[in-house]
Amino acid sequence: MATHVQSVGDASITIRRAGQVCMWAGLLGAASGVYLAGVDAAVDKNQWSYPQSVGEFTVTQIWFAVQHIGLVAGLLALWWSGAVGPSRLGRFGHYAAVACMIGFAVTELAAIPAATDSMDTSRVGVLEAMYGIFSMLLGAALIAEGIAVARAGAWRGWRRWVPLALGVWVFMPMTPALALSFTGARYAIAGWMLLFAALGWTLSTLQEGLR
Repeated sequence: MATHVQSVGDASITIRRAGQVCMWAGLLGAASGVYLAGVDAAVDKNQWSYPQSVGEFTVTQIWFAVQHIGLVAGLLALWWSGAVGPSRLGRFGHYAAVACMIGFAVTELAAIPAATDSMDTSRVGVLEAMYGIFSMLLGAALIAEGIAVARAGAWRGWRRWVPLALGVWVFMPMTPALALSFTGARYAIAGWMLLFAALGWTLSTLQEGLR
């Protein structure tokens, strides 16, 4: 009995800590988006690193890769919490979401060598395709996982809908914003990161890490 209680307590601590990592990754990610939306351009708009210089862009991309791993911690904690439930839909959504977020992290690093490329190069085209594919797949995966969370009913109130909102946000308003303007896209991404921060806060404040 003592061992079981200890294991439950350890799981609770792990979930809360992972939630805290996700919360801060979301908050700092939102701040990064707002910063990029307002920073003065250092290069031509047709350069892949726009609006940053190559050095700034490199640091930012490394940060984004690390930040995405922080969001992975939140997705893992969501699963560990039991809120997703036992459904196949939830299981599929979880594994796909984690894989896509890791794919995003890798893409952020892969974008660094193209910093000085113009927007019409084949390398930039491949990178844009990777971002687009991972975005769509991640949105669909989060919707699947979010539906599972809503159906399972382990969470109450607004928290119950946060995972689903994460997926819906990818398709509306983020995808249209990405197509319309750089500045609007940064603000849309910042809003998405705030939803991840809300997920992290929820996980970090769970009672016993299981409810």
